[in-house]
Amino acid sequence: MSTQALAPHRAAARPASPSARRSPRRSGLAGAGFAALVTLVAVCGGDAVARVFPYGPRHRSVNDLGNQFVPFHAHLWDLLHGRAQGGILFNWQSGYGTSFLPDLGTYLTSPFGVLVALFPREDIDLAVYVVTVLKMAAAAAAMAWLLRTQRRGPWWAAGLLAASYALCGWSVIEASYNPMWLDGLIAFPLLCLTGEWALRGRRPVLGVLVVTVSWTANFYTAYMATLGAALVLLVRVVLTREGARERALVAGRAAGTAVLGIALAAPVLVPLFLSSKQAYPGWSRQFAPVPWSDLFARLMPATYSFNSPAVFVGTGTLLLAAALPFHRALPARTRWWWAGLVAAVLLSLQWAPTHLAWHLFATPNGSAYRQTFVLAGVVVIAAWTGLAAGPPSARSLAAGAAVLAAALCRASGSPLATAWGYGLFGGGLALTAGAWWALRRPRLLLPAAGLLALALVGQAAATTAYGHKGKLAGLDDYPSWNAAHTRRAEALARADGWPAYRTDAGRPALSGNDPMLLGGEGGAYYSSHTPDVFTRTMQALGAGWTSRGRNVQSIDNPVTDAVFAVGARLKPDGTVARAEVPPLVTVHPAEPGLAYGDSPFANQELLLGATVYEDPVAPGVCRAGTEAYLWAPEYNATARLDGGRPFRLGGSAPRNRAALQPLGTSRGPASKLVFDAPAPPRWALSCLDRTRLTRAVSALRASGATSVRVGSSGLRATLPPGSAGTAVIAVPAVAGWTCDGRAASSRLGLLAVPLDGRTTTLTCSFRPPGLLPGAAAAGLSALVVLALAVRRRWRAR
Repeated sequence: MSTQALAPHRAAARPASPSARRSPRRSGLAGAGFAALVTLVAVCGGDAVARVFPYGPRHRSVNDLGNQFVPFHAHLWDLLHGRAQGGILFNWQSGYGTSFLPDLGTYLTSPFGVLVALFPREDIDLAVYVVTVLKMAAAAAAMAWLLRTQRRGPWWAAGLLAASYALCGWSVIEASYNPMWLDGLIAFPLLCLTGEWALRGRRPVLGVLVVTVSWTANFYTAYMATLGAALVLLVRVVLTREGARERALVAGRAAGTAVLGIALAAPVLVPLFLSSKQAYPGWSRQFAPVPWSDLFARLMPATYSFNSPAVFVGTGTLLLAAALPFHRALPARTRWWWAGLVAAVLLSLQWAPTHLAWHLFATPNGSAYRQTFVLAGVVVIAAWTGLAAGPPSARSLAAGAAVLAAALCRASGSPLATAWGYGLFGGGLALTAGAWWALRRPRLLLPAAGLLALALVGQAAATTAYGHKGKLAGLDDYPSWNAAHTRRAEALARADGWPAYRTDAGRPALSGNDPMLLGGEGGAYYSSHTPDVFTRTMQALGAGWTSRGRNVQSIDNPVTDAVFAVGARLKPDGTVARAEVPPLVTVHPAEPGLAYGDSPFANQELLLGATVYEDPVAPGVCRAGTEAYLWAPEYNATARLDGGRPFRLGGSAPRNRAALQPLGTSRGPASKLVFDAPAPPRWALSCLDRTRLTRAVSALRASGATSVRVGSSGLRATLPPGSAGTAVIAVPAVAGWTCDGRAASSRLGLLAVPLDGRTTTLTCSFRPPGLLPGAAAAGLSALVVLALAVRRRWRAR
C-alpha cells in the first residue's frame, strides 16, 4: 500500500496500489469489518481490565441498566418464547397491568433486541451485554461505510476513524448502560448516508426504510441523530452543489425521505408520544451549562462525570480534526465549513436554547448531554474530510497539536482531569502526530497504522475501565442473575395461579421491575411511561417509590393484596405467603363522587368497601392481636415495635417515598412504636383487624366474577345473575380500555363498568391510544413509498 491510498487524486501519476485495485465495495466492507473489530477489542478489553461482568466479579448493571433494561429484555425473552403474561399491546405482569407498546418502542424495538432470545433466560445479563457490544460494533461499521461513501480514502483509516466514533466517551461511559441510546449511535451515520443518497438522487426507498428503522429502534436518540444528519447534509450541499434550485431539490428529497420514514414508524411513535403525556411527571429541572474547564477536561481519556458531556474521541481523530483548518490540500472553503460545523455543535452543548432543541425541548432527567454522540460523529467526518485529501503536513499537524494543547491547558482547573487522562492524552497526541506524519512515507505505512490502532484501543479501553470505576462508586448497582434470582423465580412459578389470582414478587426487590425479571403479576413497575393514574393511586394506598414517582414499588399489605387479587406473595426468606382473595373482577355499590383523602388506611378501606383498620388504643400502641402498620412517607431510618425487629423506611423526598410498613402483630402496651431516629413530622399508625378483613374478602368473593379469562390484551368475566352497581376490575384505569363497546370508566383509579342488573358477561379489550391514527399514517406513507418504487422502476426501464 502506498500514499496513493491517502491521495487518490494523484493516483494517475504512478501505478495503482493494492488499495486502489480493491473494488469500492470490498474496500467498504473491509473498512467496516476493521472498525467493528477494533471496537470489540477495545470495549471488551476495557471491561476485562475493570474486572466487570462478564469478565470479573464486579456488577455491570448500574442504575437503569439493572433496574429497567435487563428486566425489560427478560420480558422480551418471555414474549419471544411465548411465556409472557400479555402481548405487545398490554403487559399483565407489571404495575397490576399496563400498556406495553410504548415501553416496547422506547426500550426494545431495536433490531438487535431479538438476539436475547438466543441465550438461556438465566443468562439475560450476558445477552444484554452482547447486544450492547454488538451495537457499538455496528455503529463503527456504519460510520466506516459512510466515510468511504462521502470521500474515497484508505479503508483501514476509515475503519480507525469510525472505531473512534463508536468508542467515544459518550458511548463507552454513558450509553453502555443505556443500551437503547446506542441505536442512536448507529442511526447517525445511517441517516447521514440517506443524506448522501438524497444528495445524489439515489436509493429513495431504501432511504425511507433506514429512517423508519432508526426512529423505531429508539426515537429519542434518532431525533438527535436526524438533527445532526441534517447539519452534515447542509454542509455537503453548500460545498458540492451550486444554485438555489439544485440545493432545494436535494433538501426536498431529504425532507421527503425523513417524513415518509417517520410516518412508517407512526404505529409505534404515536402511542409512545401519547403515553409520555399520560405518564407521571417525575422530575424537571433547569439547564445549567458546565464550566468550560470541565468540558475540555472531558476531551481526555480516563475521565468520568455523570453530568458533563463525555466528548472524548481518540486523540488521533481529534488531531486530524484540529489540523483541518490548516490542511492546505483542501480548499479553504471546505476547511472552514467543516471546522465551523464542529465548533457550532460544540457550542450548542452549552447554550440553553440549542440544548433544549437537541432534547425535544425538555431538559432530561439524569445526564443532560445525551446529544454528545452527534458531536463525536461530526468530529470524525471532519477528520476524514482532511485525511481523504492526503496526509496532513508537519505544519498542519503542529498547528492542530497546539490547538489541543490549548484545550488541555484550559482543562487544568477542572476537578475532572486526572493524571491518567493527562498521560494518555499527551502520550497519544505525540504518538498519533508521528504516525499521521509518517504516512507520507510509503515504507512506514504499516507501522504507522499499527501505532494509530494501538493508541485508539489503549485510550478507549482505559476510558471504558475508568468509566466503570466512576459508575460503581456513584450509582446504584444491581446483581447479575444468580442463585437468588433462580430461587425467587422458581418459587413464583410454583405459586402461579393467574388469572384466578396474582402472584407478587414481593419486597425487598432485586430491581424496580421484578415482575418482568422474576415472574408473577405484581405491582412493581419502573418506566418512563409509568402512568400518572397508577402512581397516584398507589401513592394514595401507601405505596413507596423511587425515581420521583416513576419507580413504583409493590405494597406488602393484605388489604391492597385483596383489592388487587394478589393471592400469593413472595417473602424475603423465599417462602410464599398465600391468602384467599377476591377475583380480578368484583362488584361494588354504585357510589358516585368517591375520592381519596390523606390517609392511606382510609383510602384502602374506601377501595375495599369495608372498614378493617382501627385506631391505636393509646398513642403508638395497637390493641393486642391486631397488626400494626406505620405510614411515614418521608422517614429515612428504622422503626419497630418495642421488643420487635427494626424495619427500614427509605423516605427521602422528593426522590424517594417510604412505603406503608408492616411492623408485626401487637402485644398491646408491650409493643409500643419506637422510632430509631427523630420522629418524622408526618406519620400515622393503624391497626389491622384480620377478622374484619376476612369477612370483607368473603363478601367480595361471593358477589364477584364466577370466572375470568384473560387474553394478551383483554379479559372476559362472567358475573352472577342480577349483578348491579359497579364492576371494578383490579387494573389501573390507564387510557385505552373499552368494555362492552364503551370506553371504560374509573373508580378510585381502577377500571370500572356500570352494571344494570341484567349484565352477566363483561368483555374488555385494550388498544393503546394513537395506534389507529399511527397505523393510518403508516399506511399512507407505505402507499407513497410503493408509488415511488414503481415510478423509479418504470423510469429505469
